[in-house]
Amino acid sequence: MPIALLALAAGAFGIGTTEFVIMGLLLQVSADLHVSIAAAGLLISGYALGVAVGAPLLTVASRRLPRKTVLLALMAIFTLGNIACAIAPDYPTLMAARVLTSLAHGTFFGVGSVVATGLVPADRRASAIAIMFTGLTAATLLGVPAGAWLGLHFGWPSTFWAVAAIGVLAFAVLALFVPRTRAEAQPASLRAEVAAVLRPQVLLGLAMTVLGFAGLFAVFTYIQPLLTTVTGLSAEAVSPMLLLFGGGLAAGNLLGGRLADKAPMAALLGTLAAMALVLGGMHWLIVTPAGAALFVLALGIASFATVAPLQLWVLEKAAGAGQNLASSLNIAAFNLGNALGAWAGGLAIARGPGLLSLGWIAALMTLAGLGLALWSRALERRESLAVCAAA
Repeated sequence: MPIALLALAAGAFGIGTTEFVIMGLLLQVSADLHVSIAAAGLLISGYALGVAVGAPLLTVASRRLPRKTVLLALMAIFTLGNIACAIAPDYPTLMAARVLTSLAHGTFFGVGSVVATGLVPADRRASAIAIMFTGLTAATLLGVPAGAWLGLHFGWPSTFWAVAAIGVLAFAVLALFVPRTRAEAQPASLRAEVAAVLRPQVLLGLAMTVLGFAGLFAVFTYIQPLLTTVTGLSAEAVSPMLLLFGGGLAAGNLLGGRLADKAPMAALLGTLAAMALVLGGMHWLIVTPAGAALFVLALGIASFATVAPLQLWVLEKAAGAGQNLASSLNIAAFNLGNALGAWAGGLAIARGPGLLSLGWIAALMTLAGLGLALWSRALERRESLAVCAAA
């Protein structure tokens, strides 16, 4: 394993921690800055919006720079953004600092994915992406709980100081171990990059990502009320369940990389189908503690098993001019799926059949993503037959 992959994972750990750690600090931020919990929750939405907007803009702006230079600049933005969060005196300043920090997110994972696939042989590209994304799963398992503990005992600014320190460390590791190449010395024109992203197969891949992860977040956003209200667990029992989910993420991430190395389309179809099946089974599993534990673990495995196949599919279909932009847009698509799923789930709770219906709604969205994957496979087969006929 190239050590540069672990350097990329270190950067992913820092960025993943800062994205999700605010979920464990909402009460402290709300009390300290004198805003409602709902307003504090918008710090999550603001971050997601910043990722969606920043990913394509920064990728286009930095397309003429060497990829290592881009990664280091993004990690510097990330570090400065977290320092700004730590010293923010009021809510508007904290929101602005969160948005600043988020700008690095999509482009880091997008460009990092391209760098990761270039570090290994062609038959190991999906696993390379998965290894980089282990930083994100480690953030869920370790970074977020540690950040919440720091915030509880030393105040929420201490968490952002700690994440900024992670950023400094990640910057140093990236500088030392990621090779500097000049493969993009003569970048394609912006028109060629946009044209590559607008290929039907790339657009289908981005839509698969949005719908697949909308299904995940339609449920996961409301996992605490599901576990306490429907399952009947105590508030204290939610944390071990989330730890179980994080373990599932780590296992699923590596499993998806292995599967996609062997058969990318089969892995894509299989993982999306598995996630839809797990989400559809929530209705029966979530009603008992043992069933809920099984559901949470299976959801973690199935959801992150889709990451490497989806990212690899978009990279392959944008091969050449549009890889950086397409890869970054796919990270933006993950965040759009987050927002769409949370909105749809909230609508079902407020105006629809309630919490127990979330599994069905989520499964339908993921099945829509699976339908797009089947359409994509049909288009690919048709293109292959056309090439054979022309030959």
